[in-house]
Amino acid sequence: MHPTNWFGRPSKVEITEAAGGAPLDNEEQNNISVYHKNIDSVVNITSRAVAFDFFYGLVPQEGQGSGFIIDKEGHVLTNYHVIADARQVEVTLHNRKKYRATVVGNDRSHDLAVIQIKAPDLTPMVLGDSRNLQIGQKVYAIGNPFGLSGTLTNGIVSSIRSVQEPDGMTIDEAIQTDAAINPGNSGGPLLNWHGEVIGINTLIASSVGQSAGIGFAIPINTAKAVLNDLVTLGRVRRPALGVRTIPITPELADQMGLAADSGLLIVQVLPGGAAEHAGL
Repeated sequence: MHPTNWFGRPSKVEITEAAGGAPLDNEEQNNISVYHKNIDSVVNITSRAVAFDFFYGLVPQEGQGSGFIIDKEGHVLTNYHVIADARQVEVTLHNRKKYRATVVGNDRSHDLAVIQIKAPDLTPMVLGDSRNLQIGQKVYAIGNPFGLSGTLTNGIVSSIRSVQEPDGMTIDEAIQTDAAINPGNSGGPLLNWHGEVIGINTLIASSVGQSAGIGFAIPINTAKAVLNDLVTLGRVRRPALGVRTIPITPELADQMGLAADSGLLIVQVLPGGAAEHAGL
């Protein structure tokens, strides 16, 4: 016996289709504009390193992150942790062309690095201003989460706060956002409504290793303050007094007959330093 077909087969399926050519709203148009304005400037960074395993000896390791082009000379800004300890760094452009990159400079304390590629017709991104960001203003993130190149997400500035990275370094005035940021987004740009870079996407707060709606970006003004040093010197110059000191305790003050029982005692003035020039 065969089951009874109560309804039979229709001669054709009738579906309801949307009217074609529906106009995009203003927000959709801006999303598309920001994406096309910047996508050619966002790169995928692959870093290759070698780690030692007790059983297998030297084992190759590979990591991925994002970055963005900052000038026509091929300098790319990214996170330090994206290229840390790498023996080889490779950059893939949006057109899928690959280039070997050299590390030009890094600043571990700010989790920033600049690498460089030799490629023609590069389009640098426009660096904005991260001062006076407002909680609630719209932002975009472009990067390569889980290796999915050219991914755009959007959200808002959720807060401005200091946060600590896994290695103990602190990001001052980090931009917190609910724009989806995942592994592979590190080093990519956080953009404002106009498509200008206002931050470098750096880390997420998550118990599952993927976006939970809490991501953090380094303010672009932090990067702009050190970019010239990174490109020209390979490191960041920081002010130093040029002295060696020890803390003054009440016991030390009594022993040495010091007038104060707190503060710092200069035990050495370093030659050529600011303290020596000041006559200390």
